[in-house]
Amino acid sequence: MKPLTSLLSIALLTVSLGAGAQDTRGSKDEAMATAKAAVTHVKQVGADQAWKDFTDAGNAEWHKKDLYVFVNRFDGMTLAHGANVKLVGKDMSGLKDQDGKPFIVEMGKLARSAGSGWVEYSWIHPETKKPAAKATYVVAVPSVDGYLGVGIYR
Repeated sequence: MKPLTSLLSIALLTVSLGAGAQDTRGSKDEAMATAKAAVTHVKQVGADQAWKDFTDAGNAEWHKKDLYVFVNRFDGMTLAHGANVKLVGKDMSGLKDQDGKPFIVEMGKLARSAGSGWVEYSWIHPETKKPAAKATYVVAVPSVDGYLGVGIYR
């Protein structure tokens, strides 16, 4: 009976360790919910305060797991960025992924034409430092002639 108990303990430990890794990564549903909540936040507190809130890395409401909010105007200018404050005020319209995909331009086009949706691209994963599949959910924010986004690694 003892070997069975040991095997069961090892299996449970393996499952819980695997789940722990997933607990730090946001899901598609969480990214969409965060983006929609961010749009509501902009409407409630105004753009200037929302940009500060989204960019403040210490603000747990907008930094859950590996999720964060960024905001770009349709011309590519970054207004807020939850992962890198140095990007605020920078024109990101020329940014392309490793495959040459102009994903910032595509995000703007999608948000402008459909109002919201997913853009898939490749980006360097912050932990592995290697290219990884990423998808960002974007939502138009008409009051700023731009969009906000929340991305996940797949």
